[in-house]
Amino acid sequence: MAFSVRGTLRRPLQAALALALALCATAACRSEPAPAPPPPVAERAWVQLSGRGVEARLITGARTCPVMKVDGKPLPMRQRAGPGAAFPVTVCQALLPPRAVRASIGAIPLALPHGPLQRILIFGDTGCRLKGAAVQKCANPPDDPRAWPFAEVSRLAAAHHPDLIIHVGDYYYRESPCPAGRSGCEGSPWGDNWATWDADFFAPATPLLAAAPWVMVRGNHESCARGGAGWFLLLDAGLAPRACPAIAAPYAVPIGGLNLYILDSADTNDTVAPADAVAAFGAQLDALRLPLATRPGWIITHRPFWGLAPVLRLGPIGPLEAPLNATQQAAARRRSLAAVRMVVSGHVHHFASFSFGARRPAQLIVGTGGDIGESGDTPRFRAQTVSLDGMTASNFGFGRYGFLLMERAGGAWQGAFYDLDDHVIARCRLIARNLTCGPATGP
Repeated sequence: MAFSVRGTLRRPLQAALALALALCATAACRSEPAPAPPPPVAERAWVQLSGRGVEARLITGARTCPVMKVDGKPLPMRQRAGPGAAFPVTVCQALLPPRAVRASIGAIPLALPHGPLQRILIFGDTGCRLKGAAVQKCANPPDDPRAWPFAEVSRLAAAHHPDLIIHVGDYYYRESPCPAGRSGCEGSPWGDNWATWDADFFAPATPLLAAAPWVMVRGNHESCARGGAGWFLLLDAGLAPRACPAIAAPYAVPIGGLNLYILDSADTNDTVAPADAVAAFGAQLDALRLPLATRPGWIITHRPFWGLAPVLRLGPIGPLEAPLNATQQAAARRRSLAAVRMVVSGHVHHFASFSFGARRPAQLIVGTGGDIGESGDTPRFRAQTVSLDGMTASNFGFGRYGFLLMERAGGAWQGAFYDLDDHVIARCRLIARNLTCGPATGP
C-alpha cells in the first residue's frame, strides 16, 4: 500500500483551518476594539452628623481606606463597604474627635462644625427623574440648568456659607432608561448603582459637600424597592450598612440649644394608616420618647406629618389638595411631642408652612431641590387657613425651585427662601411653635 505524506498532513491542516475559522466567528480575530474600561471613580468626601457624633465619609476607587489628618494627627479611616457589582467603590468612614478644628483626606479639606450652628440650609427632593413617561433633562453638567436645577441650587446655596445642610430625602430618581429618541437624558445611567447615585447626587452636590457638614434623611425614593441599597451603603448614619428590608435607626443631633430628631418615614403611608406601618413609625418615636417630650428640637423626616399635596390644578382658585400623612399622624396621637417646635420635611415638591400655634409643632416643607414639581401646583404665592388632622392651621406655600436658609436670631429663627436667581422671594420666622411665612417684601 502506497504511503502519502500529502494525504497524512492534509487532515490536520484542514482541522486547524476549521478551528481558526470557528474562532474568527466568535470574534477572536475580529478587528473590533476592546470595550473601554469604566471611568475612574471621582473621590467624594464629606462630613455628616450622626447619633455618635461627627463623621467623615469617603467614596473612592481604591481598594483600601486612607489615613486622614485631623488637627495634624493621623486618623485611619475604616472600611464601611468594599467594592461590589453595582457599587464598584470603597466606602470609608471615621468618627472625628470632639472639638476637632481641621481635617482632611489627602488633598481634600473637610468642613467641620464649629460652635453653635447658626445658619442651616434646608432642601430636598433633588434627583433627576427618569421613570416611565416622567422625564427630566438629566445631562451633567446640564444643558438646561432650569430643567433639572439641583447643580445650580447647590452652587448658589454653597455661596451663602451655611453651617449645616439638611437634606430631607429623595436623592435617587433615575429608575428607568432614558426613552429612545428623547433629548436631554441620552446615555444617563439608571438603576440603584454607583453611576446613578454619583450622577443624581454626588456630582451636582460637590460645592455643598465641601461647604458644611450634613444631616441626611431617608426618603421614599430610598425605600428598599427603589434606592435602598445605595442609601444604606452610602448615606445612612448607621455604623454599618443594613440589609433590606430595613428601617434607618432614629437618632438625635444636638446643635447648641436645639436638637434635631431624625426619623425614617420612607415606608409610611400618606393616605391610610396600616397597623404595621403605624407600629413601626411609633417604635421610632418611642426610641426618642424622653427627648421628644422634654428637650426642645425639630423633627427631621422626609414625609411631612401634616401637609397638603396638590393633585389637580383648578386655574385661578388654586390646586385641589389631598392631606397627608395618615401613618405618622396615627403614630403621633398616642405619644408626646411636647418639646418639638417644628417638623421639617420634603416629599411634596414645593415650599409650604403650616402653623398650628402652641397646640402642635409647626410643619415646614422644602421639597424644592430639583425634581419635577407637583403637576397640580402653581408658582403663585398662596395663603389660607386649612384644617389638618383635627386642627386649623395658617398655611403659606408656592411651587418653585430653590432652598431655605434658616438663621438664629436670639430666641427665634429667621428664614429666607432663595430662588434660582438667588433672590429672596419668601421669608419665615419661627418663635417656639409659631411659624410665620410669607412673601418677601424687602432685600
